[in-house]
Amino acid sequence: MLQTANKEIETYRDNFAQFEARFGDSGPMWVRSMRREAMERFSQMGFPTLRDEDWKYTNLSPLTKVEFGPAPSDLDSLTSQSLQQIPFAGLGRVRLAFVNGQFAPGLSALDSLPDGLRVAPLSEVLEKESEKIENHLGRHAADPKEALSTLNTAFLREGAFIHVEADKVIEEPIQVLFLVTERASDSLACPRNLFLIEANSQASIIENYSALDDNRYFTNAVTEAVLADNAVLDHYKLELESHQAFHVGCTQARQGRDSNYRMHNMSLGGSLVRNNIATVLDGEGGYCALNGLFVANGKQHVDNFTTMEHAQPHCDSRELYKGILDGKSRGVFHGRIIVRPGAQKTDSKQTNDNLILSDNALINTKPQLEIYADDVKCTHGATIGQLEKDGLFYLRSRGIEEQAARSLMIYAFASEVLAKISHQPLRDELHAYLAGLLPNGDLVREAN
Repeated sequence: MLQTANKEIETYRDNFAQFEARFGDSGPMWVRSMRREAMERFSQMGFPTLRDEDWKYTNLSPLTKVEFGPAPSDLDSLTSQSLQQIPFAGLGRVRLAFVNGQFAPGLSALDSLPDGLRVAPLSEVLEKESEKIENHLGRHAADPKEALSTLNTAFLREGAFIHVEADKVIEEPIQVLFLVTERASDSLACPRNLFLIEANSQASIIENYSALDDNRYFTNAVTEAVLADNAVLDHYKLELESHQAFHVGCTQARQGRDSNYRMHNMSLGGSLVRNNIATVLDGEGGYCALNGLFVANGKQHVDNFTTMEHAQPHCDSRELYKGILDGKSRGVFHGRIIVRPGAQKTDSKQTNDNLILSDNALINTKPQLEIYADDVKCTHGATIGQLEKDGLFYLRSRGIEEQAARSLMIYAFASEVLAKISHQPLRDELHAYLAGLLPNGDLVREAN
């Protein structure tokens, strides 16, 4: 067992040695030190196992058995027309694109940025103006117990940097697109994103992970979002990885006074998916909403681990996650609300609803409250069920055949989450995409 663990670690140490040989002298000294320290920590920790409480329902052995290597460059194989194959890639006029983990200027659209908006590859910022991000990069997603985030930090170099200056409202959504090509089989990519939304500003960001082939690879992504006082961020994460791919994503947000963070997480692909999403309401009057939809079939495994930490008084939070599981798929939801001492007048609600379509599908759900203040209003709940027979009978009695009736009910179940998306073009595309996954999709689209 120890030899196996050592072999797993050695694969990533070899990858890190290659990374250091290529990029070890790039970027400021504080980033180089951060990378090396992270690699040492990961080497000591290794991958989490079923013995770790936060991973007790997600077995990473299918991932750890594969010897992933560096992703090859494949920028020349794609053109702007290639984006027409990618769901949701055409949303917004501002786009930052990456192929196999590398910045793709030919697929990006950065020529006409609105006043007050900076969008750039992280590698460029690290080389030219790292002092602007030193207080934030690696400071929020920095839990020493999180092995996968630590591994990402070891390979920290490329990803998206988005900065909205104070008192600016960015009307159009900003899209960050991560694509994986056929040549990237059995490769590792560690995107690192940093979003800085200054005081009294507002923006929408679409973070999209997609594949152009059904191959096996490993995406280990980390996003840090910082909202200053009275900032507003609508953050959409669309995970449409290959059905053989592994996706581990960490999103960490920190909110200032009276800020508003709405995160919408859609997990629609991948073989094994783990989403760690956490926010800290660190200023009075803040609001946070975490909404999620995960759809799994076959032998897919999707794990959502969320944390909303109320660190200051007079903050509100809402969470709604829905899962749809068919075949032999597995789903996990672990939602944690933490109310710190002194965070009085907290108002928080958490809901997880799951629809099981097969006798062989399984969901483990664990809503959790940790309250250390005495003047709060917090509720949580979870449901697991199948399609209601009365509802099916009602639709059948009106001439709708059984498969179409089932699709309509599944679609209606998911629509509650999609209705919370404020950006209408994205909401419409998600409705169409979900309908396309269901039998009788045309009927479902007409009903919408």
